[in-house]
Amino acid sequence: MSTSFPAFPPKDHDHCACLNTALGRAKARCNELGIKWTALREQVFLEVATSHKPVSAYDLIDVLAKNGKRVAPVSIYRILDVLQSAGLVHRLESRNAFFACMADHGSAAHTITLVCEDCDRVIEAAAPDALHAIAAAAEAANFLMRHTVVEVSGLCADCAAREAPSC
Repeated sequence: MSTSFPAFPPKDHDHCACLNTALGRAKARCNELGIKWTALREQVFLEVATSHKPVSAYDLIDVLAKNGKRVAPVSIYRILDVLQSAGLVHRLESRNAFFACMADHGSAAHTITLVCEDCDRVIEAAAPDALHAIAAAAEAANFLMRHTVVEVSGLCADCAAREAPSC
C-alpha cells in the first residue's frame, strides 16, 4: 500500500471522482480483509465519504432515515467500527465524528488530522517526525503509549485566502 496523502481539495473539485475512488478502494480493502461488503455498509460509507467533513453517528442515522431506512445507533456504531478497523474511516476524537479516509495508506501510517475551523473539511497529513517526537517524549517519561491522536485545527488555504486582508 502506498502512502499518498492528498491536500485539501479545492472546494469546486469533482467530488464524484474522489467518491468513486474511495468507494472502489473501500470495496477492495474489505475484499482483501475478508469483510463482507453489505448494502448497509456501503450506504454508511457513502454518507461518510459524501463530503470531506466529519459526520456523527446520529447524523448518519438521520440521513438514512430520510432515505427510508431507520437504523439503530448500535448498528451504525458497529458498521463504523468495521469501517474504522479496515482503515476506511477515521474518528475525529475532538468532535466524536467520523470522516472517510481519502489517503491510500496502511494502518501504521504516521498521520495527523487537519481540521478547517471555517469550512469543517478534514484531511490527513503525513507527519512521521511529529509522531516520532511524541514517542520519544513518552519513552523519556517511561510512559507506555497505547494510542496517539493528533488533531490540528486552523484554516485551509481556501478559507485562509478569504480571511486575508486584500491590498
